[in-house]
Amino acid sequence: MAHSATLPHGPNRSYYHLNQVPLTGHACQGLACFAARKEDSQRWAQAHARMPAIYCLGRCYQAPAAFGDNARPHVEALARETVLLGNLRNGGVHSLASYLANGGGAALRQALDMPPAALIASIAESGLRGRGGAGFPTGRKWAAVAAASGPRKYVVANADEGDPGTFSDRMLMEDDPFLLIEAMLIAALAVGAEHGYIYLRKEYPGAQASLASALQQAHEAGWLGPQVLDSPHRFEIEMIIGQGSYVCGEETAMLNAIEGKRPEVRLRPPQIAEYGLFNLPTLVNNVETLCAVPWIVTHGAQAYARLGTLASRGTKLVSLNSLFRRPGLVEVEFGMPLRHIVDEAGGGLKRGRLLGLMVGGPLAGLVPPALLDTPFCHEELQRIGCAVGHGGMIAFADDTTIPEIMAEVFRFGALESCGKCTPCHLGSPELARMWQAAVAGERISRPRWDALIDALLATSLCGHGRGLAEFARAIERHYPLELEKCFA
Repeated sequence: MAHSATLPHGPNRSYYHLNQVPLTGHACQGLACFAARKEDSQRWAQAHARMPAIYCLGRCYQAPAAFGDNARPHVEALARETVLLGNLRNGGVHSLASYLANGGGAALRQALDMPPAALIASIAESGLRGRGGAGFPTGRKWAAVAAASGPRKYVVANADEGDPGTFSDRMLMEDDPFLLIEAMLIAALAVGAEHGYIYLRKEYPGAQASLASALQQAHEAGWLGPQVLDSPHRFEIEMIIGQGSYVCGEETAMLNAIEGKRPEVRLRPPQIAEYGLFNLPTLVNNVETLCAVPWIVTHGAQAYARLGTLASRGTKLVSLNSLFRRPGLVEVEFGMPLRHIVDEAGGGLKRGRLLGLMVGGPLAGLVPPALLDTPFCHEELQRIGCAVGHGGMIAFADDTTIPEIMAEVFRFGALESCGKCTPCHLGSPELARMWQAAVAGERISRPRWDALIDALLATSLCGHGRGLAEFARAIERHYPLELEKCFA
């Protein structure tokens, strides 16, 4: 029977900063709330008065946010085909009967009649890439796990959506939970897995309740259990609730967390396709990646591949923060210029002038207004030193300065460092202190800054430390005058 368990357990529980911490009364310290702090200075002060800090509650469209805020965001699809937001645009689907009435389940039944190799070939042909940040080709992941040998295999949905400014996965899980369940079942058929996990962050209690209800309904209807829809295939899903750790969004750290170990990043090789959860072959995809799968199965790989650009196929969910006139969740095709997303989808800023657009989370750089004609896709954002990331877009108005953003990003980075890599564990707090001093008017050492950033970039084991360094280099590239004023 599907059930939820709360992490952590065993001797590593002290690692998590939200272990045994009730969220009631906490306000969010995420970067979207920081960007909107002047909208409600009392709420922002409340956020800083309560410890431990919470990044992020996934309510960036009503920032600065606090636990218990429950307004629903504006939801809109601007792509030629609506792949992900069909049910959300109509208010969501919370019963299996309604999901089936809206066409849900057709992909699963189709997949049950397809050879696994054909399923994998379809996903590969579609050009679907991971939507969690790295952008790795999904078909290649599936093929690697299918080819691996082991007594058991696992499918894990990474629902630890920790990038401040992002709430797309939360909305999918809260308002279309059966889509994720169906997608995990299809993935399991493709790779030969009989057990799945959803690793969900504690900050999303609404998603937890929605998924728990959906899993129960799926069991009762025969979607989950020893004979999926009366087929010979068995599949169970267990939901695991994290207790506060941004690094658990990295797939190997997340697998360690599920196993009850300290959630530090693993050295690779070996790859998790062969030695993943409990040292067995494991497929890990994030929620949005999985949720595109049923559409691809029912509409065909070529229909999906016609969307987007040559190297970035399909659609992407974009989370717009509260500084936009029209904040909320938007589905766009890859290739849409950032300016169109800012001005047309978001309606422009509701106050001030745009200082910069943080795309894809705090580790993905800041796009200056002069580069807003850059297409929103992996290859073009990489060209300017930024990234698609998870798809969150935080607009910063000109009432925030670059040194203030630097201080806040490195403060976040220091809090969420797992401690395994010395340059990240010790360097990110020092960088946070340096930029806090710069905000106070002090000059900072350029050689020391360069040495710390170079060390982060060269020696960090995972994308957390490297991402902080890449963010710093992007700021140097796009805001050189603002930085130069801060150096001694």
